[in-house]
Amino acid sequence: MSRVAVLGAGTMGHALALVFALGGHSVRLTDSSPATLAKAQGLMEKALATLAAAGEAPEGWTSAHLAQAVTRHESLADCVEGAELIVEAIVENPDAKRTLYAQLDAVAPKDAIIASNTSYLDIFPLMPAARQRRTLIAHWYTPPYLVDLVDIVGGPETDPACIETVRAMCAAMGKQPIVMRKFVPGYIANRLQSAIGLEVQQLLDDGVATPEEIDAAIIHGIALRLPILGVLAKADFTGLPMMQHALRNRMYTPPEVRGHSESLDKLVAAGKTGVMSGGGFYDWGGKDPATLFEERDRRLLALRKALRDIGTMAGLERDA
Repeated sequence: MSRVAVLGAGTMGHALALVFALGGHSVRLTDSSPATLAKAQGLMEKALATLAAAGEAPEGWTSAHLAQAVTRHESLADCVEGAELIVEAIVENPDAKRTLYAQLDAVAPKDAIIASNTSYLDIFPLMPAARQRRTLIAHWYTPPYLVDLVDIVGGPETDPACIETVRAMCAAMGKQPIVMRKFVPGYIANRLQSAIGLEVQQLLDDGVATPEEIDAAIIHGIALRLPILGVLAKADFTGLPMMQHALRNRMYTPPEVRGHSESLDKLVAAGKTGVMSGGGFYDWGGKDPATLFEERDRRLLALRKALRDIGTMAGLERDA
């Protein structure tokens, strides 16, 4: 068991605290907003209930167990006292992170590993020099108690032993850590997702298809094969000459990166910002957002279980 401090109790922070607690670690959680910190316990309990109902939580775990495993602290110094791993999950703002890292440098144990959950920022220039060797990125995907992927990236001065410590910790919790050779904004999955998103917005703006049709093409076409084959194993099954022909024929021109989308801007201007507002690309029928998130989590749990049972072609080959 390790002593873990999680800085930031928002969407990712409270969920990461739950992940580490379920993984058998002692967790302290803090946030600069007392209101956000106060809500964290209820959010963790709700997620725990969903996991327990699916048999994905430790047997017998209750809200009482959670309250013992994750304690909340208003003071940064109290939160990081004795911490072996410090997980930073605050807002994606370089100035905010730089300020926090300076405060952290003054109060955190000298031998603590600091792991930022940043989605795209190069945080290493923001970190005080004395902390560089024990700083890395460990980027999780929401909700982290359901999505297993963790991107791990060291900085120019990061001690490889720290990278291995965090990788092993994530793997021991049943996660899928990927250690990247170098930092690139968005890592792997988010960069691929960004490319898909760029094409999706172009299709919408050009009136080629509706949101429902685009999602149907993904769910019943691309998504059906990706969980088992991925992209490159699929290419092996199709045959690499096919990939060569597609490149030679220049059959695809990526959309221009314009920095906006008319379809998206129109929805946001109308107040349709997604599930929390009751509508976005879809009309969510006035359903309670908490109920919709819970339903999403249940379906993700069922899909994750099925995929683990089936395995991937590449994974089966490695296991043989």
